[in-house]
Amino acid sequence: MKMLNSFSLTPNALKVLEKRYLKKDEEGKVVETPEELFRRVAKAIASADIHYGKSERDVQNSEEEFYKMTGSLDFLPNSPTLMNAGRRLGQLSACFVLPVEDSMESIFDAVKNTAIIHKSGGGTGFSFSRLRPNGDIVGSTKGVSSGPVSFMTVFDTATEAVKQGGTRRGANIGILRVDHPDILSFITCKDDNKKFNNFNISVAITDEFMRAVEEDKHYDLINPRTGKVANSLRARDVFHLIVEHAWKNGEPGIVFIERVNESNPTPRIGRIESTNPCGEQPLLPYESCNLGSINLARMVKAELREVDWNKLKDITWKAVRFLDNVIDINKYPIQKIEEMTKANRKIGLGVMGWADMLIQLGIPYNSESAVKRAEEVMGFIQQEGKNASIAIAQERGVFPNYEESIYDGKIKLRNATITTIAPTGTLSIIASCSSGIEPLFAVSYVKTVMEGTKLIEVNPFFEKLAKDRGFWSRELMEKIADKGSIQDFDEIPADVKSVFVTAHDITPMEHITIQAAFQKFVDNAVSKTVNFPHNATPKDVEEVYLLAYKLGCKGVTVYRDGSRDEQVLTKGTKAEQLTESRQKIVPRKRPNMMKGATRFMKTGCGNLYVTINEDEEGHLFELFTSMGKAGGCAASQSEAIGRLVSLAFRSNIEPEEVIKQLKGISCHSPAWYDGGRILSCSDAIARSLERYHEKGRKGNGDEHKVIMLMGACPECGGAIEHEGGCAVCHNCGFTKCG
Repeated sequence: MKMLNSFSLTPNALKVLEKRYLKKDEEGKVVETPEELFRRVAKAIASADIHYGKSERDVQNSEEEFYKMTGSLDFLPNSPTLMNAGRRLGQLSACFVLPVEDSMESIFDAVKNTAIIHKSGGGTGFSFSRLRPNGDIVGSTKGVSSGPVSFMTVFDTATEAVKQGGTRRGANIGILRVDHPDILSFITCKDDNKKFNNFNISVAITDEFMRAVEEDKHYDLINPRTGKVANSLRARDVFHLIVEHAWKNGEPGIVFIERVNESNPTPRIGRIESTNPCGEQPLLPYESCNLGSINLARMVKAELREVDWNKLKDITWKAVRFLDNVIDINKYPIQKIEEMTKANRKIGLGVMGWADMLIQLGIPYNSESAVKRAEEVMGFIQQEGKNASIAIAQERGVFPNYEESIYDGKIKLRNATITTIAPTGTLSIIASCSSGIEPLFAVSYVKTVMEGTKLIEVNPFFEKLAKDRGFWSRELMEKIADKGSIQDFDEIPADVKSVFVTAHDITPMEHITIQAAFQKFVDNAVSKTVNFPHNATPKDVEEVYLLAYKLGCKGVTVYRDGSRDEQVLTKGTKAEQLTESRQKIVPRKRPNMMKGATRFMKTGCGNLYVTINEDEEGHLFELFTSMGKAGGCAASQSEAIGRLVSLAFRSNIEPEEVIKQLKGISCHSPAWYDGGRILSCSDAIARSLERYHEKGRKGNGDEHKVIMLMGACPECGGAIEHEGGCAVCHNCGFTKCG
């Protein structure tokens, strides 16, 4: 078979693959091509066939099918599978749920297992609803409990300590039932943006609570230790508190927990209490799930404006077999997880490129036609996915817990669940398609490359149409990039405007209607962000929550533009959008005596010595550089950087902000030093500062904590977009959730 042509991958896709997915040697040098990555994955996944009596020739045929399917970008598995299949680590699942029982032993077992999972590249979900409330009696010591929120801090700190080798960031979700006595402190636990930055939080909403909201009644809070009523609250007061906090900063989300359990395929095995970090994969304790997404942008006969149903069926069947094989070759981080996962064999087949499909079909995202097409497409995938699972079950047998499932005697499936709509983050960048079932985040936008160069990125479908229709110009693309949306441009035809709508051109109600349309034909759940404009009110959020409940959604994630304190502008850079209030900053004066250290760094321009000093209180104050025997431009630029860094420190700028700006800048002459690649003198200074700062951990304020800015990418400084229930940078591929 002809090898994948890597030139079919966009420059951004190649950059993301090189940074996060391709094999690297001990010095950090990429030693794998995209073609070799897809071949590695296909070979590893196809090898599972040998366990079911398949011949060597059959296995090779499977490998070719999987290679063609992934290499053509028709389908991509979740990130851990792309990263780890066919490699020593071999952990291929993205989603895990761990139990947290009401004992110190269970809590710290869960903390230990969390660290193991995060190290392997997975994300974790927890329900803290079984923990006794704050102030409750502890029988063994006659002391009092500190409650679920206090113990969440332990999980958050453990996650911060596990760095996952720079490929995937540890992600958690914490869930608490709305009838837990500590629900109010849980809802407000992220009021301080510096706390719980490794957690998404969601409230598990019960039907009883929703009825109490509707009828304006009180509802009971139940102590999970005793099972007795501890208090009661007015339901509408609690509901409004949830709404106001979601309006303020996007959290907590909500999960309709009884609706989740209505579709629990194995209720006799246990109740579902939690989900994976983005909420789309409800799981029993110790379950994991491997996900994958069909690229709907490639399932269209564009010239006919029709869905290519034959191709969609073919890819669906192959994808189900691919994901079922993953279960067998996966190297699970914990034995209990392996046992539970293989007992239920859940898979989560979803989609990406939905907005691109609609564009090619000429259907506006915010239209009744789009809702009908969503039901049609996802209904087709759901049915064909089940047909494929039935066929595999005839060859290999049903999942072991089949007799304990809702399917017993009705339909013989290989997998307890088939479909999930997950956020596709970096996968959609690799596939060069729109993310998940989200609308376009922008028609045109500015992308900053590592060297600081500004590039205008234009949606390829829009660019082609604009040229075909005769209204394309560089000036217009730049103007659109400034806004993101095309709705205010008179020179663009109305029919084009109706099809190329972006997330903020669509009303929140239209967002939730599309989510509900997909949810009708999804076994698990749907990860989607409901975007609100900055001027939205808490009442607007409330109405979306109520509509989501009415339409059958299993959960909701909302994000109001600009609601995070530290959000940067994601589109539009006009002066009038900036805050009017600006304070004059006066740098601190230099004391007579300083203490510090000098670090040697090897760069492509020569040996660099970086001296970092701090004041008497231990706050970083100044930075000097020396270039050994070198001089000229490199020495003068390093000196200039040192002066500006010193000015930043003396003005109380946090060191990690300085590091973020300097780290990753590359020049024409990189160097290898101390097991890593030094891209430039700027990069060397950032790394020196990073190492010094890691030892001190005091920063320029009273407390230091690394935080992920929700508006600015912590790796490249680019704009973070909120989509698929997650945060993703389209500039470098960073994602909070993987």
